[in-house]
Amino acid sequence: MTIREKGVTGVAPAGPAHDLPPVQSVYQPIIDLVTGEAVAFEALARGPVGNELESPAALFAYARELGIEERLDVECQAAAMRGALRRSLPRGIPLFVNAEPRWLQSRWPEHLVPVLEQARDRLQIVVEITERAMVHDPAALLAAVERIREAGWGIALDDVGADPASLALMPFIEPDVIKLDLRLVQERTDGEIAGIVNAVIAQAERTGALVLAEGVETEEHRSRALAMGATLGQGWLLGFPAALPDRLPAPSRRAPGRELTFTRPHPVAPRSPFDLARESLTTRTATKRLLLPMSLHLERHALRTSETPVLLTAFQEARHFTRATTARYETLSDRCSLVGVLGAGISATPAHGVRGAGLDPDDALCGEWTLCVVGPHFAGALIATDLGDTGPDADRRFDFAITYDRALVLNAARSLLRRIPARPDDLE
Repeated sequence: MTIREKGVTGVAPAGPAHDLPPVQSVYQPIIDLVTGEAVAFEALARGPVGNELESPAALFAYARELGIEERLDVECQAAAMRGALRRSLPRGIPLFVNAEPRWLQSRWPEHLVPVLEQARDRLQIVVEITERAMVHDPAALLAAVERIREAGWGIALDDVGADPASLALMPFIEPDVIKLDLRLVQERTDGEIAGIVNAVIAQAERTGALVLAEGVETEEHRSRALAMGATLGQGWLLGFPAALPDRLPAPSRRAPGRELTFTRPHPVAPRSPFDLARESLTTRTATKRLLLPMSLHLERHALRTSETPVLLTAFQEARHFTRATTARYETLSDRCSLVGVLGAGISATPAHGVRGAGLDPDDALCGEWTLCVVGPHFAGALIATDLGDTGPDADRRFDFAITYDRALVLNAARSLLRRIPARPDDLE
C-alpha cells in the first residue's frame, strides 16, 4: 500500500504556497500468516485529524497543487520514524516506510536530520517502493536502491501484480520483501494472476525474498495468500492502521528483520557490459554480418514470450538505429515492459514507445554493441566490443559473447538502464 493509499479521493483546498499541514503516522501490523503474531509495522501518512486533509489522497493532492510534494514526502518519512522512535519500536521489529524514489536523494531539512540519524541507529527500516518507479525513472531508482542498501536498510517492492507488464522489472531491484497487490488474493485466480504468482515465486526462490500479501480481509484471503507463497500479510482481518500498541511484540525468530540480510550488496555496474562479460566468459570474434542474426534471435524471443520482458540495446551510434530497426523496436515496445535504446546521438524518444539515451562520445558504451532481454524467467544477452575496423559496416569485427547467465545479464542490463533518464511526462 503506498503512502497515499488506494481507493481514497479528495479535493485539495486552496492555500498559501508554503503551507504544509502537520503530518502524522498510523501503523498497520504486518502479520506472520502461520502464527498470527505481529512481526513488523507499516507507517501510513495522515493529515490533521478531523480536517479535510486527513486522508492521504487529499493531503498529496493539496501538496501537488502547491508544488511541495517533495517536501511532504520527506515530512511523511520523518513522521513515520519519529512515531516509532517515541514508542521505542525494537530494532528487531522492522518499520516499513513508503518513499518516492525520485526524492530519496533529497536533502532533509536541518530540523529533521536528527530524526533520520536516530532512525539509522535505532530502527530497522524497510523502504517501500513501487514497480512503476522503475518505468518512470530507471536511473534514479537504481541509484536510490544502492543508497538504501548502503544504509543497511531493506527494500520492499509494493503493489506487485497491479501492472503485470512490470514484473520483468522486479529482478533489477532484487527486493527483500515482495508485496502482492491486494487483487491477487481477493480476485478469482485466472491465467494472468497465475502468471504473476509464478513470477513472484521464481524471484523469491532465487533470492530468498519474503512474500507479503496485502488486502487479507477474510480467512479465504489468508488461505489464498498462503497458497501463493506468502508468509506475511496485511489487511483488515489481521489489523487496522492505528497508533503503535502500548505493548509492542517481542522480536520473533520469524520476523523479517531476522530472516533478511539487509546488507546484501546491490550490484553496482559502472563498468561497461563487455568489461563485465570478459571477466567470466570466453569471448570469440565475428563480423557484424554474423552477429546480426544472433541479435535478431534475441529480439524475436522478446516478441514470442508471454513474459513482457525488458529489452535494452546499445547501438554505439544513432546511425545504426536505422529506419528498419525503428519499425522493429516500435513493435517490440508493444510487447515489452520497457524498451531502451542507447547510443551517441540517440534522442530521448527514438521511436514510438521506446526510451532513448544519448551517450557522450567518450562513454565506453560507444565502443560496444549490447542487447539484453530480461524477463521474470528468461535472461539472455549479446555483448560485443568493436575491434575498430574501417571497412564495410557488415564486415566490421567484434569480440563477443552470448550469455544466458542471469546474474551477468542483469548486471549488463543495469549498466545500460542506469544511463536512461526520466522523461518529463513520466514525472507528472
